[in-house]
Formats: sequence, structure tokens, C-alpha cells
Amino acid sequence: MENEVSTWRFKGNEKLNEASCISIRGILSTVRQSLNNEDSRPIVPLGHGDPTASPCFRTTTAALDAMVDAVRSGNYNNYCPSPLGHFPARRAIAEYLARDLPYKLSPENVFITFGSKQAAEYIIAVLARPNANILVPRPGYPGYASQAVSHNFEEVDLQAVESLADHNTVAMVIINPGNPCGNVYTRHHLFKVAETARKLGIMVIADEVYGHITFGEKAFVPMGAFASIVPVITLGSMSKRWLVPGWRLGWLITNDPNGILAKTGVVESIESYTKVTCEPATLNQPRL
Repeated sequence: MENEVSTWRFKGNEKLNEASCISIRGILSTVRQSLNNEDSRPIVPLGHGDPTASPCFRTTTAALDAMVDAVRSGNYNNYCPSPLGHFPARRAIAEYLARDLPYKLSPENVFITFGSKQAAEYIIAVLARPNANILVPRPGYPGYASQAVSHNFEEVDLQAVESLADHNTVAMVIINPGNPCGNVYTRHHLFKVAETARKLGIMVIADEVYGHITFGEKAFVPMGAFASIVPVITLGSMSKRWLVPGWRLGWLITNDPNGILAKTGVVESIESYTKVTCEPATLNQPRL
């Protein structure tokens, strides 16, 4: 059998197998497989991050009505006219996020994606090159580790940033509010993050999916508020705050008032990557 296999030139991608094992779905799949199927006790879902699993969490009727109207109109059964997303939706997202920033965002800063996970895929694919590494927080969302592995990134644990970073480091990831620990960074801490990234010459990738879902004295501050210090890529989605994870609508935002991402070719590469992957769904965009 071994000799027979060796005659074939193709084989599976071992990096994808490795990445799937450390992804959130891979971990949950392993847990489910270990359960006794004959056990009738209910299972408490603590790993999928889906608020709609509880019947008390439902999105607003305004969002539902907009979706129903879009379906019935027949105007959104086509492919999205732009791989970047519908222009009105991009404009609405830019205006919404700019409310917490000291500068304006334009629709050109917004790339609509299939949830924030695809947004993370976009920027990691753009930054991937031989020997490159990114700094990621631990504990943190497993999606970044799995994406890094699948794109042959070297993944570095974020504890002592300056000591861990080297000449191949291209970005650092922060998750604020934190997933899974729920920590909320202060404005001063985010300022220090920006200063450190600038010193190292790297960008900051800010996962802010849980933005504005904060409780207590610490207010949420977007990392984009410090984009005048260092370029910031913000990842977000409708899933948590609007309770519609199944709609799979996310975004990648380029916060870069100094135009560094454009000068270094990052913006062009993001635009190019949107043309080699599938464009976002249309139904959930028309009336954002």
C-alpha cells in the first residue's frame, strides 16, 4: 500500500490539517466526538460565541424588516456588483464607525466581508510572505492562530512585544474587548500599543467584534483613534452587537490618515485579494 501511495504526485496539505486542529470549530468538533452519544443530558454550548442560542437574544425588528424587504424586492439575488461590497453599505459602516474617531472614514476605507473571520483572512493573506511573523495575544481567539498556520506564518505569543519582535515581524493583533477573557483596554494602554507598534515599524490589527458590548467603568475605545501614530486595520461584524452571526456580514477597515497603508501597497493588495475570493452576500447590505 505504501509503495502504491508513493507513485502519486499529489497529497493533502498538512498545514491545513494542523490549522483545523487549533481552530474554534476544530476544537469543538474534537469535544463533540468525545461525548457519549447515549448520554441524553443536555449540553451547554460554551464555545461557539453565538448569542442567538438563547431565545432572549433577538435582533431588532427593523433589521428583520429590511432583510425581508430585500428578499421580496428581487433586487439582491445577483452577485454583489463589487467585490468590496455595496457602496451604500460601505458608506453606512464608515459613518457609523467614524463617530468614535477623531477623523472621518470614507467608503474607500471599508471592505465588506463574510464575517470578521474572512476579514482576518484578508489581512493575513495580504501580509503573508516567507518567514514573516505576527504577534498574537494568548489567550485569544483561535482563528488567528489557525489562519497564521495555514498561511505559513510564524506565530509569536504576545507577552513581551519588543523582545519577541524581530525584523520579520509585520503586525500585532489585539482583541478589544477581549475574546475570550472579556478584558477592556484603557485609552492609555491603547496609546502605548500604538507607540510600541510605531517603534517596531509594524501595523496593528484590531479585532473589535465585541466593541460597545462593555459593562463596568471602562469604556470601549477603538484602536483607530490612534491611527495617526500607527496604521490600524480594524476588523468587525454585525454578529455580536446586532445578534445576527448567521448573516455573516463583517468588515475590514483601513484606519490610516497618514496614507502609509496605501504607500506600502497594503491597500492595493487587499483590493486584489477581494478579486480572488468570493464577494460578500448581497441581502444583508442594501439598507444598512
